[in-house]
Amino acid sequence: MAIDLQALHVVALTSLLAWASGIRLYLVIFAMGVGGYTGYIDLPAGLEVLQHPWVIGAAGVLLVMEFVVDKVPGLDSVWDSFHTLIRIPAGALLAAGATGDTLSAVTVAAGLLGGTITAGTHFTKAGSRAIINASPEPFSNWAASFTEDGLVVTGIWLALLYPLVFLAALAVFTALVIWLMPKLWRGVAAMWRLLRTRTMIARATRREEQTP
Repeated sequence: MAIDLQALHVVALTSLLAWASGIRLYLVIFAMGVGGYTGYIDLPAGLEVLQHPWVIGAAGVLLVMEFVVDKVPGLDSVWDSFHTLIRIPAGALLAAGATGDTLSAVTVAAGLLGGTITAGTHFTKAGSRAIINASPEPFSNWAASFTEDGLVVTGIWLALLYPLVFLAALAVFTALVIWLMPKLWRGVAAMWRLLRTRTMIARATRREEQTP
C-alpha cells in the first residue's frame, strides 16, 4: 500500500507540474522550490535543483513580472505568445524530472505526456485570453487572470495533500479542454478575420480621403 501511495504522489506531482506550467510556470516552480527548500515538500531527485536559492530567486522575479503583465489586456497575449517557446518544453522537463534523475523509458514517457498536457493548458489559456481581450473593458481580463492564479494555487494544494482528488479534477479539466479548444480557436480565427477586415476597410477609407 505504501508503494501504491508513493506512486500516486509521483503521478499527481508529474501531472501537476505539466498542467500548471501551461498556466503559471513560474508560480509552480517557485512554490515547488520554496517547499523543497523549507522541507515541506520532499522533491524527487530530478527536481532538487528547484530548491536552489538562485532558482527560487529567479522564479520569484519572473513570477512577479508574470503576475503584473498577465493583468494587462493585450500585453498578456504577447506574453503568452512568447512563452509558447518556454512553457511547453519546461512543462515536459519538469514532468520528466518528477519521475527521477536518470534517463529511462518512464522519464521519456512522462516528458512526452507532460509536454502534451502543458501544450493543451497553454493554448487553451492563450486562446481564451485572446478572445477576452477583444472586450474593451479590463475587468473580464482581471477576473480571468485571478481565476488562473487561484486554480494553480488550489491545484498545488490538492496535488500535495489530496492527489486522488487532484487527478480526478485534472481528468475533468482535460475533458473540458478537449471539448473547448476547437471552439476557442475558431473564435480566435473569427476575431482575427474581423480585425483584418476592419483594418482593410480603414486603410481603404484613408486612401479615399487622401485622393483629391
